Amino acid sequence: MRTVKIGNRELRVPIIQGGMGVGVSLGNLAGHVAKEGAMGIISSAQIGFKEKDFDKNVKEANLRALDKEIKKAKEIAQGKGMVGVNVMVALSDYAEHIKQAVKSGADAIISGAGLPMKLPELVGNAKTKIAPIVSSGKAANLILRSWDRKFKRTADFIVIEGWKAGGHLGFKKEEIAEGKCKELLDILPDVKKAIQPYVEKYNKHIPIFVGGGIYTKEDIEQALEKGADGVQIGTRFIATYECDADEAYKQYFVNAKEEDIMIVQSPVGMPGRAIKTKFMEKVAQAKQPIKKCYRCISSCNIVDAPYCITKALIDAVEGRVDDGLVFAGANGARINKIVSVKELIEELTGGEK
Repeated sequence: MRTVKIGNRELRVPIIQGGMGVGVSLGNLAGHVAKEGAMGIISSAQIGFKEKDFDKNVKEANLRALDKEIKKAKEIAQGKGMVGVNVMVALSDYAEHIKQAVKSGADAIISGAGLPMKLPELVGNAKTKIAPIVSSGKAANLILRSWDRKFKRTADFIVIEGWKAGGHLGFKKEEIAEGKCKELLDILPDVKKAIQPYVEKYNKHIPIFVGGGIYTKEDIEQALEKGADGVQIGTRFIATYECDADEAYKQYFVNAKEEDIMIVQSPVGMPGRAIKTKFMEKVAQAKQPIKKCYRCISSCNIVDAPYCITKALIDAVEGRVDDGLVFAGANGARINKIVSVKELIEELTGGEK
């Protein structure tokens, strides 16, 4: 498998482990992925839920935990690969999370769940690489045109997420349900065309990673043959010993059947893909009571929200899976065992590093 150069950095393994919140991809998983020569990603979403003062000081707890997890990951990685942070644009404390990630030494910041128009400004002159998550060439053009005009800067790499990804999706629920979404590798040429003016203007290669439905070594090879520089894989890394989620959470994937994967409506205002749980079946029937609002997402209105996404994700990741929300990619039900990060990456690359 080919190496990928991202500016002055290099990945020996062309894989980004997708950021998975809340608490699924923290320092342990990200650090071990980076140690294997790939890019490990910490999700900043409600990352401080284990801190004792989380309920009272959400913002401070999140920033403190983000610092801890980045440092933990970098210590595990021992200078190999890259350690990045996924920060959702939809977060209420988006700017603070970006600044903390930079301050704590993140090698890269990947930003989606909205258009990260201010990302270059927030990162400033730091060495931290920046990448938007896009689901179309139109979105890529909109973001890079704005970055170029306002900040005289372009992306260091791009992540395309297709409709088969887990978590929040940049497609309409009806399009997903009716199978009308453009396929991942069909979006790739559109994005390549959209970024070409900036490749030329800044005289730099902008690697493109594709994610959503990538499951096997053959899937990766096909993506590379079609012109991608690498891939982003999230769900498969859940079923690893090093994943930061509770064992019961991981076993939910091992036991899941294909018919258990469903599209849900998130309080973020976007559709998402998840595994059916008893809690989400209740949500489908009626709005679930919200006892406390963590003000995690800027677009969430407690009056209209069908449930509290923070509580649902924390309950699941801590092992109370039936009472929570479990995001998963379209191939989540194919998982049948827990392996180490090293074993998984060897399987995905054929041992070529």
